[in-house]
Amino acid sequence: MPAKTLMVQGTASSVGKSIMVTALCRILKQDGWKVVPFKAQNMSLNSFVTRDGGEVGRAQVVQAEAAGVEPTVEMNPILLKPEADNRSQVVVMGKPLGGLIAKDYYSLRERLWPVVTASLERLSAEYDVILIEGAGSPAEVNLKDRDMVNMRVALHCQAPVLLVADIDRGGVFASLVGTLELLEPEERALIRAFVINKFRGDLTLLEPGLKWLEERTKVPVAGVIPYYHDIHIAEEDSVSLERRRAMKQRSDYVLDIAVIGLPHISNFDDFDPLEQEQGVRLRYVESGDELGEPDLIIIPGTKSTMADLMYLKSIGLAQEIAGLAHKGKPVIGICGGYQMLGRVLLDPEHVESADPEAEGLGLLPVTTTFFSSKSTHQIRGTVVIRRGLLQGASGLSLSGYEIHMGQTSGAQTSAPLRIDERSRKACQDFDGCLSADGNVLGTYLHGLFHNAAFRRSILCELAARKGVAFHATSKVLSKEEQYDRLADLVRGSLNMELTYRALGLKRP
Repeated sequence: MPAKTLMVQGTASSVGKSIMVTALCRILKQDGWKVVPFKAQNMSLNSFVTRDGGEVGRAQVVQAEAAGVEPTVEMNPILLKPEADNRSQVVVMGKPLGGLIAKDYYSLRERLWPVVTASLERLSAEYDVILIEGAGSPAEVNLKDRDMVNMRVALHCQAPVLLVADIDRGGVFASLVGTLELLEPEERALIRAFVINKFRGDLTLLEPGLKWLEERTKVPVAGVIPYYHDIHIAEEDSVSLERRRAMKQRSDYVLDIAVIGLPHISNFDDFDPLEQEQGVRLRYVESGDELGEPDLIIIPGTKSTMADLMYLKSIGLAQEIAGLAHKGKPVIGICGGYQMLGRVLLDPEHVESADPEAEGLGLLPVTTTFFSSKSTHQIRGTVVIRRGLLQGASGLSLSGYEIHMGQTSGAQTSAPLRIDERSRKACQDFDGCLSADGNVLGTYLHGLFHNAAFRRSILCELAARKGVAFHATSKVLSKEEQYDRLADLVRGSLNMELTYRALGLKRP
């Protein structure tokens, strides 16, 4: 029997579609259904590597985790990774197709549509329910003839649609009514309910507006989801990152960690666990911001290492980071950040830049060479060096993933991580580099700080150097606990009878 489908679309980007699908994945899993997420086309620099080495958007991985299923490329068959304002790397079924400008990508539409439908068919044969996420808004009239992710998918599946709007940004009634008005009749017929997200305040004051909305559109409001502060779910879009950068920084901290805000920063969810640690202030430092003297500097991953390295040099941050490192300030570079820490970056095939080489920060004795092929692997390994930042980490097991187009050499005996398993196959490789004084660490491992024991060992080492107490037993909720809390919030705010009727399923 083919899977039932339900689609979550939004009045705009970042209104809460991904979070809503995540919540519904966990709710349906709790109710005993075999459920899977799907997004035909995703645009994000936050990606993940599946078991077989395919690259998919981070949101679908989070949703799969909430559903309790293994992420696969069928859940996100097309991934766009922006390289510039009008150019993206196109990843199809987990493998890079190449870099294309928007106009050329749209010419591939009919070629890629069968990839979308085939993925849906495979998922439909394996699961009870497919929860489909849209992108942006279905009412972008200039893009509707090129749509492969919103109403074209809904019409193909005849999927009922929940339309989500963000009341926190204002204009919620105009957004919902306007979106509905701009849809074609057959599209409008698929909108089964509205969901209003991020509500603060007294719900009774909103109720007259909800009544007007239902009378005006003849579409029911399925629920009003409260704004929350105490649930932490990994987010992948740039708006989420901009919101973090703009947040008032906490004052109750003992450790100050500065993440360098690169223009093409990727996989910034690497730092979510640090942000949740009691006693840690995590801040993003960009042009015009004061770096100061943090307890730890992190240079994150990036989609464009060479360009972002030039950017850091142009604004003086590269020189400031190097200067602090020479004074003993700890620095960690992840993926592209690791590449920047080396002596030189070589690009003979012009994969990253028109320049064949660039001088790195010179903080690690390594050289990176870029190639057109991409390394994408899930990783398990062990910390094998005990010095400096890793004083308390030796022997700890780590898991994470690699996504990079450069190969780094020269670490030799300074590689701090032994790779025991790559893409589920046993191996005896090494990763990364640790400086002689132990203060500068580079690694290709994304998800480094999601390893609780490793994260706590680094934080305790930083605290010991500073002469302050860090409570290493402070509670950071697990992913499973966070998904359950999100499910409880949404289940209590959403009309589940209406949702089950839209799905065509009997509520347990």
